[in-house]
Amino acid sequence: MTNAQLEIQLIAALVAVACAIPGVFLVLRKMAMISDAISHSILVGIVVGFFITQDLNSPLLILLAAVTGVVTVILVEFIQKTGLVKEDTAIGLVFPALFSIGVILIAKHANDVHLDIDAVLLGELAFAPFDHLIVGDTDIGPKSLWVIGTILVINLTLLILFFKELKLSTFDKGLAATLGFSPLLLHYGLMTVSSVTIVGAFDAVGAVLVVALIIAPPATAYLLTDDLKKMLLLSCFFGIFAAISGYWVANALDASIAGSMTTMLGVVFLLVYLFAPKQGVFSVFYKERQQRIEVSLLVFLLHLQNHQEKEERHVNHLQEHINWEKVKAKTVLELATKNNLIHISENIVSLTEKGQEFTDEALKYITTNKETAIEELKDRFFLFRG
Repeated sequence: MTNAQLEIQLIAALVAVACAIPGVFLVLRKMAMISDAISHSILVGIVVGFFITQDLNSPLLILLAAVTGVVTVILVEFIQKTGLVKEDTAIGLVFPALFSIGVILIAKHANDVHLDIDAVLLGELAFAPFDHLIVGDTDIGPKSLWVIGTILVINLTLLILFFKELKLSTFDKGLAATLGFSPLLLHYGLMTVSSVTIVGAFDAVGAVLVVALIIAPPATAYLLTDDLKKMLLLSCFFGIFAAISGYWVANALDASIAGSMTTMLGVVFLLVYLFAPKQGVFSVFYKERQQRIEVSLLVFLLHLQNHQEKEERHVNHLQEHINWEKVKAKTVLELATKNNLIHISENIVSLTEKGQEFTDEALKYITTNKETAIEELKDRFFLFRG
């Protein structure tokens, strides 16, 4: 592995972690797409900063781009608060307008400057190792590495210092305000951090990968956990994994590095979306199927409780009396037998003592609408474990 390859992967991994930190809170606050608006609208700040300084390496560009990001959020919220349009519509109105202004300014006044629109949108990590930071006469490595590294340290420091406040204002703004935290100040602080992070990653990876790294890892982690600390760690892990694996996919296919990393983020999200233990598609499908069987089982047990006639409780006639198909009747019958809720004698089904107790308690819980009690009841009777 060459130094350039190592530097590319290191830069991508640092960008992934730096983006994951504000990204988690944006996803939890249902503001994920504001990152897309910021990543495009900050082009105006970059262009204006260049006009002022005539230097693409000036820190003023980052400052003005961050300010533009905050202005974008303010404009989106202002339009949204009018009540005339929703947030997604407001985002769709603001960021194309600001981005277009940036494009026009480049086309009119900076045609001879390296502010290439394709590079801005798609990014090109392959060039990042060749743009080194020179201090005096000393080459101290890729500029992107130092910029992103500094931003990451700032993000981690702010996260540690304000973790409790961010957590509280994210989940309960009213309580945060009552306890003396300013939700508004924390909100705009988060937007500022997001803007600075996006600006820092902008030159190295471009807007598309920045948005993907801010949204995809936290969204993937959210399918696996409800714990904020675990979500932050998983988001960082997924971002780093996609960054490194995406690089080698690009290397193997001779394709865009940023595009390959974004693709890997999509693949990871798809796998978790399908197979997550609690919220995955297959898991939800299985739970829904189990719930339908639970309802059918309870209907069956209530039928046995309410009917003493032998013909009503005969194995071969149950589906006729409850209007079930033969396969469904057999499934429920086997489940009840495994859980020792019924016993069968001469093809006549009867409730066991356990089955009678379960039916009585389940009926009581249903009439009082205590869903949590139903879950506790199932655990106590070992339902579906037989």
